[in-house]
Amino acid sequence: MASPYTPRLIGAAHTLEHRVYIEQNGSVISPFHDIPLFADQTNGILNMIVEIPRWTNAKLEITKDEAFNPIKQDVKKGRLRYVRNCFPHHGYIWNYGAFPQTWEDPSHSHAETKARGDNDPLDVCEIGEQVGYPGQVKQVKVLGIMALLDEGETDWKVIVVDVTDPLASKLNDIEDVERHLPGLIRATNEWFRIYKIPDGKPENTFAFSGEAKNKKYATEIIHECHEAWRRLVSGEAQAKDIAISNVTVQGSPGSVSQHDHTYLSIPPDSRRPPAPIEPSVSKWFYISSAQV
Repeated sequence: MASPYTPRLIGAAHTLEHRVYIEQNGSVISPFHDIPLFADQTNGILNMIVEIPRWTNAKLEITKDEAFNPIKQDVKKGRLRYVRNCFPHHGYIWNYGAFPQTWEDPSHSHAETKARGDNDPLDVCEIGEQVGYPGQVKQVKVLGIMALLDEGETDWKVIVVDVTDPLASKLNDIEDVERHLPGLIRATNEWFRIYKIPDGKPENTFAFSGEAKNKKYATEIIHECHEAWRRLVSGEAQAKDIAISNVTVQGSPGSVSQHDHTYLSIPPDSRRPPAPIEPSVSKWFYISSAQV
């Protein structure tokens, strides 16, 4: 069955102007606020928005401060951001994205990690074999979670698999990942520990000694972040620089009619071929054990 969600592309990938809006049946919606977290709550199937396809380097993310939260490439000091290739990893090693209708509340300190939320939707690593595309909405099942501590904030990483993946029926909890995809959890831990080192930053650390917690624990965190999002979109919680414009959340102060100026000002599709990526992005970085 064809997905009701399709991307509306603005400009060329790898440029400052590029945006990926999400349409549902031809109308723009917010991937942060309008796409339901639960695709099939009875069977534990969730929606995930792909921001970054596996094997790619451009650091794409749902924007928090632009109306209807399009996906764009992150920028630092006026330059587009790319993750470096830390041997033997090339780009992101999973389809990387976020859960809609979740928020890691920066005013809340988690009881076990002792660190506050990072003010973003929950991050998701989808480990199936199909390479996704920016703006794709996948239906996934939760397998586990890791707690990255990034510059003093809790930055949860939920491990999931696409329900259509050939291995999906065999992957039901975190221990199944090691059984059927040996080495992937270890590689995931390493990737997040070292990926900032080429940019001159120290290695990242984890709560729980880097252990990946199980599906039950992950599900509890997802529900907590879904409730935090509900407080955000309803106006109960205040967050700096987060646009809560949406077309589906009844009672939300960010609710917008499709006749509203904010909605009508969304640009039409103007997709162009991707711009070239500077050659240095393809460079390998070899991280010695002394550095980590």
